[in-house]
Amino acid sequence: MKTLAEFKKSLNLDQPLSEFSVQLKSLWYDGKGDWHQAHAQVDHLGDQESALVHAYLHRKEGDIGNADYWYSKARQIRPNLSLGEEWEQLVLKFL
Repeated sequence: MKTLAEFKKSLNLDQPLSEFSVQLKSLWYDGKGDWHQAHAQVDHLGDQESALVHAYLHRKEGDIGNADYWYSKARQIRPNLSLGEEWEQLVLKFL
């Protein structure tokens, strides 16, 4: 899978593809509207890539303080983008 369109099409499946990284699985569940399952994918991980997805999820949740904590763990700052734009950028980053 190489494109955002292909990833979005995979949202019609019942489960994420096994080839997806944990970050993509998290974004897949988020794309399906399952924030809790998306969070469960990355909540226990401490690497920078997972921290970035974790930050996005807390931003989406509306917990900006927690989001900023995770952005700092990812060595990033909270982007000035819509949540949809950030989700798409993250998907593209991890494809």
